[in-house]
Amino acid sequence: MITLTEKAINKIAQNISKRGRGIGIRVGVRTTGCSGLAYVLEYVDVAEEYNWSAKFNNFCVYVSPKDSPYLDGLVIDYVRQGL
Repeated sequence: MITLTEKAINKIAQNISKRGRGIGIRVGVRTTGCSGLAYVLEYVDVAEEYNWSAKFNNFCVYVSPKDSPYLDGLVIDYVRQGL
């Protein structure tokens, strides 16, 4: 289960609206370097290849079945730092 904070929900909805298309975001992982994984966030226009995870306001968060074990319990927040 993935959880989004209220700030993250509002920011994602705002970005999808500004983009003008899209039904949600995909959250996943990819291998990086020699010791781990990195998070991947992408816009989703068609949900055919993803496993639906959760619906928030006007968008959904999608996770592929292979990434689900790595993302269980993930909390997504939006914080603006620096410049």
